[in-house]
Amino acid sequence: MLNYEIPPAVLEPLVPKHTVLDLFEGRALASIVGFRFLHTRVLGIPVPFHRDFDEVNLRFYVKRPMPDGSARRGVVFVRELVPRAAIAYTARLFYNEPYSALTMHSRVPPTLIPSPGRLMYGWFDNAQHQQVSVTAVGEPAPLVSGSEPEFIAEHYWGYTPQRDGSTVEYQVAHPSWRVWQGADPSFDADVRGLYGDAFEAPLSVPPRSMFVAEGSQVTVYRPTRLR
Repeated sequence: MLNYEIPPAVLEPLVPKHTVLDLFEGRALASIVGFRFLHTRVLGIPVPFHRDFDEVNLRFYVKRPMPDGSARRGVVFVRELVPRAAIAYTARLFYNEPYSALTMHSRVPPTLIPSPGRLMYGWFDNAQHQQVSVTAVGEPAPLVSGSEPEFIAEHYWGYTPQRDGSTVEYQVAHPSWRVWQGADPSFDADVRGLYGDAFEAPLSVPPRSMFVAEGSQVTVYRPTRLR
């Protein structure tokens, strides 16, 4: 996870209805995240040839104020890259999620190991190779309350604006992850082509923070529509 400070004016037009930007120490953040889906099931059913695959996404952070004064902290995706056209088509058709299908590959350990070293997720867009990578450093440690990695990793809701102006909300559940510190980040991509002109400048500087999360089993619950 490579994390960048983004001017709020860049993100505000993308904030779904019923939510507001969730700031960390007064700053709006966005993250380039690369990860692997393994043993995926949809509605409890394994779909052949669509169980194990990579994803790279750009996401930012929002919260939904609740009537009792609490808030549901969530993420909004700017764009999600996957290697399967059927996944991208289904997500766009039914949930209006900003998925795109590209040829992708990765260099990551097949299973959890104490020191994963260098991790890389790559893709080809218009025959141009692009990639995000980072090196895990030290030993994995639990998230520290109030830290930036905790803020990034522990948003357990997703929000997606819909074509009719409503918002879809869904819950994501997983245990708290341990994280490694990150070093030697690389994000070599056509930012303007992937995310638009407004993201080019803020994503062209070194990330303000980075880390590697161990991952876990994750459950994504059925979405509901907020009108």
